[in-house]
Amino acid sequence: MIETARLRLRQWQTEDYAPCAAMSTNPQVMEYFPKQLTRAESDAMIDKMKSIIEMQGWGLWAVELKHNQQFIGFVGLHDQPTQFSFSPCVEIGWRLDHAYWGKGYGYEAANAALDFAFNHLQLEKVVSFTTLDNLRSQVLMQRLGMGKVAEFQHPTLSKDHPLSWHILYEIRQSDRIK
Repeated sequence: MIETARLRLRQWQTEDYAPCAAMSTNPQVMEYFPKQLTRAESDAMIDKMKSIIEMQGWGLWAVELKHNQQFIGFVGLHDQPTQFSFSPCVEIGWRLDHAYWGKGYGYEAANAALDFAFNHLQLEKVVSFTTLDNLRSQVLMQRLGMGKVAEFQHPTLSKDHPLSWHILYEIRQSDRIK
């Protein structure tokens, strides 16, 4: 478990399934993802994230508010060994419920995840990527100190898909020390 001033990044719990499924059907939250998720797809995603954390001790953690244990989304690290031209790499990612946008929670949780990546896992570099139009995520990447590296077509989306073009950011451990 990772704690910040206001948040707890932790393993997934049974109580997280319903609010995560609701978040995964919100058109605002899912605007830059290929599709909204069904309840079964959301549950399967959580099962996979939970299993990865159990196996390696880190991953995409559920995020809750410390003061009331309210689930607000997920933030964390995901190993990308082969999928991309820039693999192997570790990606930092996030998805917060719309009600919690604009409060600094994404930055707070992602910053804690980067601290974990560099101080605990001793990674040299962490990447993040999003669609070209997802300016909110790009602003967060920049605020975290990440720099733009390249644009690329996502390998799992068809070339004519409206979300196929992505932008890649990265941050190195040495960038965090400055």
